[in-house]
Amino acid sequence: MTRSDRAAQIWAVLAWAARNRQVLTYGHIAKLIGCPTAALGAWLEPIQSYCLVRGLPPLTVIVVQQKTGLPGSGFTGAAASDLAKAQIGVFDFDWLEHGNPGADALDAAVKLRPSNG
Repeated sequence: MTRSDRAAQIWAVLAWAARNRQVLTYGHIAKLIGCPTAALGAWLEPIQSYCLVRGLPPLTVIVVQQKTGLPGSGFTGAAASDLAKAQIGVFDFDWLEHGNPGADALDAAVKLRPSNG
């Protein structure tokens, strides 16, 4: 499974969480998709890049560290002082209507705008 395939899988989890106005920890996502927590940063990058390229709310802002309640160091979508506002923007966007962009579109977004490495 490629990085973009995993990102498309995670997109579905995040879209559902956003629909339900939920913030998820890296640990939650790791358990939901059956992966190590350490791998998530690389798999979230295509989602972050796609949102940046398309001018969408930063979907990955709802993924936070359990201890701090903040996104990881690779997150570039909002300043720490604007996190609550960014999360509300994610919650208010209709991700289910937008649909899952799929692995190819996520991969293309990273090529256009790498966002965390």
